[in-house]
Amino acid sequence: MPTSAQEEALAPRRIIPMGDSAVTVEFGDSIDPTVNALVISYTKKIREQDWSGIVDVVPTFRSVTIHFDPLQWDMASLADHLRVLSCPCPSGTESSGTVHQIPVLYGGDYGPDLDEVAAWAGLEPSTVIRLHASVQYRVYMIGFSPGFPYLGLVPPQLTIPRLATPRPRVPAGSVGIADRQTGIYPIATPGGWRLIGRTPIPLYHRKGSTPFLLKPGDQVLFRPITQDEFERLSREVTDEYHRSQQ
Repeated sequence: MPTSAQEEALAPRRIIPMGDSAVTVEFGDSIDPTVNALVISYTKKIREQDWSGIVDVVPTFRSVTIHFDPLQWDMASLADHLRVLSCPCPSGTESSGTVHQIPVLYGGDYGPDLDEVAAWAGLEPSTVIRLHASVQYRVYMIGFSPGFPYLGLVPPQLTIPRLATPRPRVPAGSVGIADRQTGIYPIATPGGWRLIGRTPIPLYHRKGSTPFLLKPGDQVLFRPITQDEFERLSREVTDEYHRSQQ
């Protein structure tokens, strides 16, 4: 059970208006698994209320943004409801989310920045791969593009800044590092993360009730694979897609 000091530290720090149809509830100032666990718990609690006029509830690293219909809610009334909404403090930083094992082909054309990351860290590329795949990462939030997971934290040795100039196109499935975070590009898009590998597993399906493979609070383990396994899994994904279209 959290102490009273912990509960006070995890209480909403600020409720901030975001225009005339959204409000953000802040819980902290940094990437912290305990704060993020509270964010996810608070998000679930709001959704359970099933309040009419709430358009969307979006969790981030350290806050929750609530989008609402201004014809049904005024800012002050919604803030009052949010302020008194009771939410059980999570018992720990580990969530009850799903653990996903994501296969990754590291280096080469699929991870063009692997050697640069290794040189930055003063390590062999093989050591970078081992370190990157040694961590069970938390999905802190989804954002930037459909289904893009912000995962953390990478081992300290692999901390490296974003590219000075983003690439105009990053292929879908690319696995990158930016500072202490790692992530996976679900669709082809511009991006400035350092690319160290690629997965053949799709993270985003445009159709269906659950378009995103990952959700906040889930855990991710990366599994290094060979070129042959990458190609086999890619064929299986393609075949499955064609079957779903029949």
